[in-house]
Amino acid sequence: MNTKALIDKIEALPADRIAEIEDFVDFIRAREEARTLRRAFAAASEPAFARVWNNAQDSIYDAV
Repeated sequence: MNTKALIDKIEALPADRIAEIEDFVDFIRAREEARTLRRAFAAASEPAFARVWNNAQDSIYDAV
């Protein structure tokens, strides 16, 4: 990826378009942070769900 070329293209845009790009980059960053948090929450809750779902009393439902 040619970062310099991308920066040059952005700098050539009018100020309102640069603001749009900045908003979009912020959106992408926030989306990635949210994905990272969701993955961490899922990994942290996995053992608790496993204890609830993996029990002898409910094993009959596993066949359904």
